[in-house]
Amino acid sequence: MATEEGPADGGSRLARRLHPLTPVARGWKAMAVVLAIWGQHAARSPETRIGLAIAGAVFVAALLWGWLSWVFTVYRIEADDLRIDSGVLFRRTRHVHLGRLQAVDVVRPFIARLLGLAELKLQVAGGESAEGSLAYLRETDAQALRAELLARAAGVRPDAGEAPEQPLVVVPMPVLIGSVLLSVGTWVFLLPSAVLVGMAVGTGNEPLLLGFVPLFIAAWQFSVGRVLRYFDFTLSESPDGLRLAHGLIEHRHQTVPPGRVQAVRIVQPLLWRAKGWVRVEVNIAGYGKHDDHENHESTLLPVAPLPVALGVLSRILPGVDVEAVPLSRVPSRARWHSPVRWRAMACGADDRVFVARRGILHRETDVIPHAKVQSVRRTQGPFERLLGLATVHLDTTPGPVHVTAPLRDAAEASRLVHDQAERSRIGRRGEGPHRWSARLGGSPADVDR
Repeated sequence: MATEEGPADGGSRLARRLHPLTPVARGWKAMAVVLAIWGQHAARSPETRIGLAIAGAVFVAALLWGWLSWVFTVYRIEADDLRIDSGVLFRRTRHVHLGRLQAVDVVRPFIARLLGLAELKLQVAGGESAEGSLAYLRETDAQALRAELLARAAGVRPDAGEAPEQPLVVVPMPVLIGSVLLSVGTWVFLLPSAVLVGMAVGTGNEPLLLGFVPLFIAAWQFSVGRVLRYFDFTLSESPDGLRLAHGLIEHRHQTVPPGRVQAVRIVQPLLWRAKGWVRVEVNIAGYGKHDDHENHESTLLPVAPLPVALGVLSRILPGVDVEAVPLSRVPSRARWHSPVRWRAMACGADDRVFVARRGILHRETDVIPHAKVQSVRRTQGPFERLLGLATVHLDTTPGPVHVTAPLRDAAEASRLVHDQAERSRIGRRGEGPHRWSARLGGSPADVDR
């Protein structure tokens, strides 16, 4: 819905409102509270009129507040900014600069999907959470606005429309379920939960289960929750970036622009090795800190064969062959610091990336382009000083990937810091243009499935 008209030069655009059903989509939690209040009162007293009156008052107040919030929220595109005006009692204006756009997500929670609505989330460089959120829009409007914002950020015509995409990886459901069943974390929470349920039923002490609700929630998150979250996971490539689509109850459509991935981690749990499966996580500016334990917004591939993961890595880091980077192990005296893990520690660099590997049971390989390193640090604890060792840290944007080279020879660590600072300076100088479209060359290549 337009509310005012701006100049026709493509700068300021018509101010638009969210979908009129937004208060309903947002207010389902308030409705649940209303039902809980009414249910508790009805259980305690046969007189339900007071409970109905209280519940009705809460419902009306929530509906009125949601309607006022909808009335006072408008958005418009002004030149290279997306402007969002919101707030009932205190007005707030946010300007999301499209040139700093890192990712654009279309999220469809269950209730919103029933109403044909979707939420648009914008992640920008330097942010720790979604800088701009438009909840809710009609699904078609959300897709159209996402395409327009991506086109403007890419420096192409705003009416270019939805860019074509080419599927790279589709995670089959048997593989996804198998990865969950072969995860140690799944059984760490599932087995105690099953034991507690059996004890409660066997002893007739069902209230015992209430004290272990957090354990049951964790068991759900590590098992069924992961299957629902990554249901029908598809990774595609398009001119505006990598597209991730997944989710059964809450469907999420993320777009990660090319050249904006800051660091990559390839994870191979112990029980996945027989299948040759790995998980790929990334650091993306704006996806820094999360309230959830799994950082699922930073998961590029929940599970895939190693060759497939390396093929995807070659798309986001062109010209990089992780397995060809020469690595050096830590000195043998590091065994006194880490008697088991020291054998798996190694690091190395070529002219494009720095690579660090670690983990015997839970293997991890971190990859960071030189141009994305924001700072380099050398740390040395008291035990490390005694052994003549030191640890090198390569800092980038917040995320699940923390690149470190632990337990290096102290003199070698000093050289690593100096050499990496020089490589990062050269890498930043040779980094590609800021606009996404100028970074792309040629059509996407197929990735082995």
